[in-house]
Amino acid sequence: MSERPSPARAAVVLGGSHTGMLVARALAGLADRVVVVERDELPAAPEPRRGLPQARHAHMLWSGGVRAMEELLPGITAALLDAGARRAPVTTDMVVLSAHGWFRRWPESHHVLLAGRDLLDATVRARVLADGHVEVAGATEVLGLTGGAEAVTGVRVRDRDGRERTVEADLVVDATGRGSAAARWLTALRLPAPERREVDTGLAYASRLYLAPEQARAGFPVINVQPDPRDGGPGRAGFLLPIENGRWIVTLNGTRGAEPTSSADDFVPFARERLRHPLIGDLLAGAEPLSDVAVTRATVNRRYFYERMPAWPDNFTVLGDALAAYNPVYGHGLAVGAQSALLLRDLARRHGLGAPGLSRRVQKAVARPVGAAWDLAIGQDVFYPGATENGPTARDRIVAAYVSRLMHTATGNGRVARRVTDVTSLERRAEVLLTPSVLLAALAGPLKPALPGPPLTAEELKRAGLQ
Repeated sequence: MSERPSPARAAVVLGGSHTGMLVARALAGLADRVVVVERDELPAAPEPRRGLPQARHAHMLWSGGVRAMEELLPGITAALLDAGARRAPVTTDMVVLSAHGWFRRWPESHHVLLAGRDLLDATVRARVLADGHVEVAGATEVLGLTGGAEAVTGVRVRDRDGRERTVEADLVVDATGRGSAAARWLTALRLPAPERREVDTGLAYASRLYLAPEQARAGFPVINVQPDPRDGGPGRAGFLLPIENGRWIVTLNGTRGAEPTSSADDFVPFARERLRHPLIGDLLAGAEPLSDVAVTRATVNRRYFYERMPAWPDNFTVLGDALAAYNPVYGHGLAVGAQSALLLRDLARRHGLGAPGLSRRVQKAVARPVGAAWDLAIGQDVFYPGATENGPTARDRIVAAYVSRLMHTATGNGRVARRVTDVTSLERRAEVLLTPSVLLAALAGPLKPALPGPPLTAEELKRAGLQ
C-alpha cells in the first residue's frame, strides 16, 4: 500500500540519532509533517540502545557544532548544562600531550561540550519531539527509495509487524550513519556509483566509565595523550573526559597491531604502560570502575563524494556519518552533523522545500564542513601502516608537514594555538592557517620552551590523589 502524508509538504528523515534529530528540527518549520524513521525504539530517558554502540565511548561536541545546534534549538546548551553536561574551555581546561610535546593551557579561545552520548541524544530528542510537526516511526526498517534518477518520491519501509509500505515525501534525508545504504539505493535508481575514499588505520576503541575521586568530580580538565605518527609504528592514544554525575569516561585506542582488548585487567596497564605518558593510568588508580570495557572496531574514515556526482536526484540528501564518517578520535562527527542540518535549513528556507535543484545545492554546501573535518582526520591517519592501499598522496605529505610544523609551534605560541583551534573547533576555515602572519610564525617555531611534564596545577594533582 502507499500512504501520502497530509498536509501536502512532508519530509522523511532516515535515522533518529544526533544528526537525524537535528535535521528533523531543521525541517519542522518548513514541512507540515516530518517523519523520523528509526530502526530502534527510541528511549524517553538517557538510556543505551542497540543501534548506537558508539554511545559507550567518549564524545565531545566542538563549539562550531554547539553554535549550529543552538541556532536550530535555542536554549539547548543551557538545557544540556542543567542536565549535567560540562562546558570545557579550549585549551584552558585541557591537558594534551601532542606528537610535539605538551600543549600549554592557553586562555579560552573556543569550547567543547562534554556529556555521555545517551544524555546528549535524549536532551536533543526531547526538545525536537516537543514540536508537534515531528513524529517518530520506531522499530521501522528502511528498504529503499522510491522514484527514479530524476527525483526521489519517498521511501519504502517495513514496520515492526512486518508490513511493508511506502511513505511519500517532498524530501528524504538519509542520516542513517556509518551503515548507510545510500550508494546502493542510488545505483538501484540507475544512477552511477559515487566516488568514495577510505582511510582505515585498523583502530580499535576500548572505553570504560569511572566514578572520579570525590575531590575531582567537579572542574577537572580533559586529559588527552596522543600518538606520534612519525615513529613509523602503530599509534596508541587515550582520552579522559569528565562528564555528568561526577563520572569520567575513558577511551583508549590503538591502530592496527596495537589494539586494546576488552579485558578489564588490561585497561589500566594499557593506559599506564603503552601510551606515551602514564598520566591517564595514574589517574585511574584512584577512580572506581562503573562499567565493563566496551570495544568498537568500526572506526574507518569513509567519505562519499556525492557532490561530484554527474547527476543527482531531486528530493534526496545524505548527511552526517552516512555522507562522511571519521575516525572518532578527532571528535568532529557531531559538530559536522549539526552544521550540515543548519545548512539544510537555510537552503530550504531560501529555495523552498521540494524546489528543483535544492538537494544538489545541499550536497555541495555540506561538502565544506565535511571536507574540513575530513582533512583534519586523514591528515594523520594516512601515515599509519596499511591505512590506504597506496599510502599517502603527495598532497597528504605536504599538508601533513605543514600541520606538523604548526602543531609544534602551537606548543609555545598562543596566537598560533588559537588559529589551530579556530580550525579544529570547526568555527573557521583552514585558510586562516595560511595567512602571512601564521606562515611566518610557523617558520619561526614556538616562542616558549617545551613543557617538561603535564600542565596540571598542584591543586588538580592533589584532588586526583597524585600528590
